[in-house]
Amino acid sequence: MSQTRGRLTERIGDTPWPTQIPQARTIQEQLRHLVARQDELAEVRRVAGLDVGFEASGTLTRAAVVVLSFPELQFIEQALALRPTVFPYVPGLLSFREIPALLASLEELSRPPDLLLCDGQGLAHPRRFGLACHLGVLTGIPSIGVAKSRLIGIHGPLGPDKGDFTWLWDEGEIIGALVRTRQRVQPLYISQGHKVSLATAISYVLACTTRYRLPETSRWAHRLASESKD
Repeated sequence: MSQTRGRLTERIGDTPWPTQIPQARTIQEQLRHLVARQDELAEVRRVAGLDVGFEASGTLTRAAVVVLSFPELQFIEQALALRPTVFPYVPGLLSFREIPALLASLEELSRPPDLLLCDGQGLAHPRRFGLACHLGVLTGIPSIGVAKSRLIGIHGPLGPDKGDFTWLWDEGEIIGALVRTRQRVQPLYISQGHKVSLATAISYVLACTTRYRLPETSRWAHRLASESKD
């Protein structure tokens, strides 16, 4: 049994996982105040990418986590978990569809990562509680939202070079940033998850990005989550 098993699920307690939309929204409103928006990271030596795929016409959730060394970005370990899909596809509530399997995959690691790069939104969310925030609060692990598309917000122009960014705004608040991770390719939407400031989130995403649009953490996790066992 891994050293991680049990630590993460203890933070959920005995509360049943929601299966209805109103209950899920209520939970987001209750937990959003637990998100830490400032840096509370220790030394980051193990950075993890997380991604989710689906099998059996969406009835099975396939969650992958891949841990790389930082800053070398060398493979350390990976884990995969399949769980029944218990929540419908609802924009803004994707964490309730994906987190049960993601927690199961994290529990299979030899020890928790120091930082999570999640395939999804963090604060760039209508209730400021996207997947990266939710997973960060449940596990206590610093987390960052790395999304390929926008859920909410407006922004100004973005420069063409790697490292260029512009703020993403909603209701007068900065909720994230568009970040160019490769010259003249589509940007990523980066937002805070938990225990990470926005400036630090951008810095880590760029540090984990090499020749491609996506950070290496995301690329490894996506490949593992997308592999079919059919």
